[in-house]
Amino acid sequence: MNLNVYKIICQWLLGSLLFLTGLSNLAAQEMQAEFVFPLHPEHNHAPGIVACANGDLVASWYRGSGERKADDVAVYGARLRAGDTKWSEAFLMVDTPEFPDCNTTMMIDSQGNLRLFWPIVIANSWESCLTSYIASDDYLSDGPPKWKSHDIIWMKPDDFGAEARAALDMVVKLFQGVLSAEQRAEIESVNEKLGDKLYQRLGWQPRCKPTVLSNGRILLPLYSDTFSMSTMAISDDGGTHWFAGKPMMGFGNIQPAVLRKDDGTLVAYMRENGITGQIRVAESIDNGFSWGPVGESELPNPGSGLDGVRLANGHWVLIYNDTQEGRNSLAVSLSIDEGKTWGWTRHLENHPTGSYHYPAIIQANNGRIHAIYSYFVDEGKTMKHAAFDEAWIRNVE
Repeated sequence: MNLNVYKIICQWLLGSLLFLTGLSNLAAQEMQAEFVFPLHPEHNHAPGIVACANGDLVASWYRGSGERKADDVAVYGARLRAGDTKWSEAFLMVDTPEFPDCNTTMMIDSQGNLRLFWPIVIANSWESCLTSYIASDDYLSDGPPKWKSHDIIWMKPDDFGAEARAALDMVVKLFQGVLSAEQRAEIESVNEKLGDKLYQRLGWQPRCKPTVLSNGRILLPLYSDTFSMSTMAISDDGGTHWFAGKPMMGFGNIQPAVLRKDDGTLVAYMRENGITGQIRVAESIDNGFSWGPVGESELPNPGSGLDGVRLANGHWVLIYNDTQEGRNSLAVSLSIDEGKTWGWTRHLENHPTGSYHYPAIIQANNGRIHAIYSYFVDEGKTMKHAAFDEAWIRNVE
């Protein structure tokens, strides 16, 4: 047989085998889901999740009798061992005595350390938050991580009062016939607080996981309920020192999730905290230090948290409440063109009642996608974990 013909036949057979294997894998993909802990009477909310190098998952959330106004709120965690289907018993991760510890997010840094970020609420108001972080290099054994360092991320942005007032004036002009009396009062309150350095430096808190850029820069997305806007805490030395980026100008953009395009442009998708009813979006071309105008995406948002992940193949996945009212429907959408279109959507939850919200989403080294979210029903509250992959999303309902 001619050598070239032989090579062509071998390549065809190999390609056919890979194609059939792909079809087999596609058909075999299923979504697996379970509660992290049984339905619980206290307030359990705002989870984070990381995949460890050994395949274990670690989850975090806060638990207590309330949120910012309840001084017994602390951060809890649980572990899912690789290959297991049942999470460990919940364990205490962090408790600042007599102060609420709230929204959690985590990462494993370039040194292999687990880092947990959360806000300590100083005066039972979101305006008084200080974002804190704690690190561990010993977190694979049973029970809570053994923490080795703890610090505060001090935010000292350049004065953004004048720019923010101009943005608020534009909102009032564009939506003057739509703004309610309550919204007008909120905007007036924001205008007053913009002149106070204390408000500009306090109240920044995390929600979504950090993004690590190709140059090693860490972007920790933060937001302020004081001003209803977002920014980045930035570290260029592996998380030892942090500085404040420029806030995203606009009213009602909070809790950003950051995704990277192939050309290096960063896109932040944000919770709607204003009046548009859509997921908010902004872009950065300088590695997250400053951001362009805040606009609206075509995806709906009822004023609830969302998250996103860039998959290893460059595709994007968003997880969000796909409604303009209520949090009883939780969806994942897939984009293969860096957010230009969202061609596939599947639901993790879609029920007449209940709240399924504040999701976090990651991709593990084996390609499996992991989501975790607050699960609220009349019988109690828990965190729910779901594992799936791109093929499951493409196999639309």
